[in-house]
Amino acid sequence: MIEVSNLTLSFGEDKLFENVTIKFTKGNCYGIIGANGAGKSTFLRILHGDLDPSKGDVFYDKNQRISYLEQDQFKYDDYSILDVVIMGHEELYKTMIEKNNIYMKEDFSEADGFKAAELEEKFASLGGWEAESNAEILLNGLRLKENDYSKLMSEVIGEDKVKILLAKALFGNPDILLLDEPTNHLDFYAIKWLEQFIEDFDKTVIVVSHDRHFINNVCTHIVDIDYQKATLYVGNYDFWKESSALASKMMQDTNKRKEDKIKELQEFIARFSANASKSKQATSRKKLLDKITLDDIRPTSRRYPYIGLMCQRNLGDDVIEVNDLSLDNENETLFKNISFNIYGHEKVYFFSRDDALITNLFEVLADKKQASSGTIKWGITVEKAYFPKDNSDFFKTKNINLVDWLRQFSGEEQGEAFCRSYLGKVLFSHDEPLKKVSVLSGGEKMRLMFARLMLQEANTIILDQPTNHLDLESISSVNDGLRNFKGSLIFSSHDFEFIETLANKVIEITPNGCVVFEGSFDEFLDNELIQQRIEELYNK
Repeated sequence: MIEVSNLTLSFGEDKLFENVTIKFTKGNCYGIIGANGAGKSTFLRILHGDLDPSKGDVFYDKNQRISYLEQDQFKYDDYSILDVVIMGHEELYKTMIEKNNIYMKEDFSEADGFKAAELEEKFASLGGWEAESNAEILLNGLRLKENDYSKLMSEVIGEDKVKILLAKALFGNPDILLLDEPTNHLDFYAIKWLEQFIEDFDKTVIVVSHDRHFINNVCTHIVDIDYQKATLYVGNYDFWKESSALASKMMQDTNKRKEDKIKELQEFIARFSANASKSKQATSRKKLLDKITLDDIRPTSRRYPYIGLMCQRNLGDDVIEVNDLSLDNENETLFKNISFNIYGHEKVYFFSRDDALITNLFEVLADKKQASSGTIKWGITVEKAYFPKDNSDFFKTKNINLVDWLRQFSGEEQGEAFCRSYLGKVLFSHDEPLKKVSVLSGGEKMRLMFARLMLQEANTIILDQPTNHLDLESISSVNDGLRNFKGSLIFSSHDFEFIETLANKVIEITPNGCVVFEGSFDEFLDNELIQQRIEELYNK
């Protein structure tokens, strides 16, 4: 258990949160949510002791071990992968190093023998003899290659370093587990493994994540940082979102009778109570849900952008036909033997174990790169738009304001009012459209890119990681907008719910070819024959 009492954090006159009092108890997983800049990661840092609050206290039993997912990928470059994971249990690792140093002494004395025996006993009591095998289980679950376990961290690519730091945080059965964006750079198999790990973990977990599917699967409670407060809700993210939306409707409906809305919210709570039987914590969660009252639920102050994508021209049956496509980069072949067809009703998810393959393929499809060989034939009704993963080329002119930036794509004949209407849809209102693009955050630039996309009115859209840098509210809005889009989608993403609610076709790109699957992404992952074929292509 870990508890915060009257916690306040201020930076000058700006308060992130004030007088927060919450008890995080054993056996539950708490998801911390809030708009960008609300202080989610900062809250975790305070719990871990890396940052002192302006006032208030954090309480936990000093015999409990807190584990925290670190973000510094270069901190452990001089250590082996296995050693870094075992460092997750600091006392065990220190005991192991001290014991090994004594045995390496050339002038080993009788006193050293007694000390070594003492350390051996402590090492065994801390689970030292199982440490390497337990570390390997974690690394294997996160899909790291067994042959690499003895490598130094400096020899490992960035994405694998993130997985190793996650294994370090999970190692040694900590009492309190603090995870900041734990699914970053994990493939979907590793995410499923992590979800199961947390489901089986009977201690306290507190997690910050933009992955809605992950939060829904693992969280028993939601802590919403809003109004400079942190409010605890029982249930997962979907429960919080729907109940908050209903509460907002109740508040807005000032001139109508509210009894119907109250009844709707009560029925909603009851429905979640019934569904709680799916959870490991079914009994306790149902009791807590039954105690929820309307006063417990407060509408959010956060806003959702509007993403409405129209097609200027109706799309025909044929979108694209690709045959034997290959792409070389200097002396290396990035991919070859890529063939697939996409038709008018399809929203197709592309992915690979190497994201760079997808980005390069999309650049070829968008006419940004020339293929080395093969053919691409677009349908005669296709009007395509490209939403790149790296949008830096669109923001090279730093001193332009948002209105003038958007006017580049709307046409000079369109006035300020027209541009402001689109900027307002993506939450730039009042004086914000007059600020310079140079001061925009990554998430704000992504919202601007969606304003540009709405202006294009294309019937076929290529999107490379369109939810990067976005908060949960923006991701949800983009998801809804693309789900309602009447054209064809070619897209990549790491957001499982985004993929599962959009894709009706899946294509995995390997260096040696591709595998096309008609169906949902979940069905794709569960299809053993498809997975065997993919392994054959990767191992060619």
